[in-house]
Amino acid sequence: MAIEKDLLDQLLAGRDPKDVFNKDGLVDELKKALSERILNTELDEHLDGDGAEGKSNHRNGYSKKSVLTGTSKMTLSVPRDRAGTFDPKLIAKYQRRFPDFDNKIISMYARGMTVREIRGHLEELYGIEVSPDLISAVTDAVLDEVAEWQNRPLDLCYPLVFFDAIRVKVRDEGFVRNKAIYIALGVLPDGTKEILGIWIEQTEGAKFWLRVVNELKTRGAQDILIAVVDGLKGFPEAINAVFPQTIVQTCVVHLIRHSMDFASWKDRKSVAQALRTVYRAADAAAGQAALDDFAQGPWGAKYPAIAQSWRRNWELVIPFFAFPEGVRRIIYTTNSIEALNSKLRRAVRTRGHFPSDDAAAKLLYLVLNHAAAEWKRPPREWAEAKTQFAVMFNERFVNS
Repeated sequence: MAIEKDLLDQLLAGRDPKDVFNKDGLVDELKKALSERILNTELDEHLDGDGAEGKSNHRNGYSKKSVLTGTSKMTLSVPRDRAGTFDPKLIAKYQRRFPDFDNKIISMYARGMTVREIRGHLEELYGIEVSPDLISAVTDAVLDEVAEWQNRPLDLCYPLVFFDAIRVKVRDEGFVRNKAIYIALGVLPDGTKEILGIWIEQTEGAKFWLRVVNELKTRGAQDILIAVVDGLKGFPEAINAVFPQTIVQTCVVHLIRHSMDFASWKDRKSVAQALRTVYRAADAAAGQAALDDFAQGPWGAKYPAIAQSWRRNWELVIPFFAFPEGVRRIIYTTNSIEALNSKLRRAVRTRGHFPSDDAAAKLLYLVLNHAAAEWKRPPREWAEAKTQFAVMFNERFVNS
């Protein structure tokens, strides 16, 4: 509904335009006036709904209540009833924050801001002093949501699932330990992406990977066409124990990233260009020949560890060459994985270490969901890859 121009002129009359959006300016005054109007209307409806009891229950003055909004701290005059049965819907009896205020805190936390940074941001922009306990209480409320999300049902089939890990420091039994948090990024048949879950590694080895894969199946995933992993020992065997038809592929993205760790910053672009001849070769034999050429060339001579790394993982790279070009591009295209990793690492870097596994899971869940909200459409390579998947996997892809 459009607001009348005359009403706007009346509200703005005599005001400095610069002060309209400032703290305690026109916008805050309107928010306060509208809130009190809503509260009074709610009380009128409450008294009318009391029926016969309403004759003995009536208004009983006002109480002052300070509440936090997304832009300021506001003192409201909350109407009371004599019977004390009125509980407003706009802001409940013991509530001190508007819902949008909680959402702002969660949004800032999801962007990787620390508790101290959130406090400073709210105080600087809105003049609101917020305690660390309040911020922790708001973000801790997400833990139930994390548990529900982690156990939600999954689709029957995922053409592609990328398994990736990020190292974080977590306080555990009085010591700060390095733990791996694994994330599964699934690609649905229509090309859209979905985060399937987060797992914090408690014990090393195949038992952990088997638990992760069994959990995916228990939650409804009956088939994974291609699983892309980062060379973790025991992971391919765990995947095939639960999904025997799944093709397990070493992640070319991880091999490229690992190769860049050996090269100096100024050489990385040239080294990456040279490696393209390896993973874009026509078949495994041509790829092996390209790798030999790289090892004997100037970059292989300068950085011998790169070719050695590829050769150690070559048996798990070979399946990659059996895929058509469209599927290959989906597997080695780095955008979605690298963008996700970048957001996660930025959020983790600002923390130093986490006080518990729950604290780490909470932050990563918020960061991942914030990133997922930006995934609007399938990658442009998916149109070609979808046709190739249908040819390669027949009814396994169609039935998905």
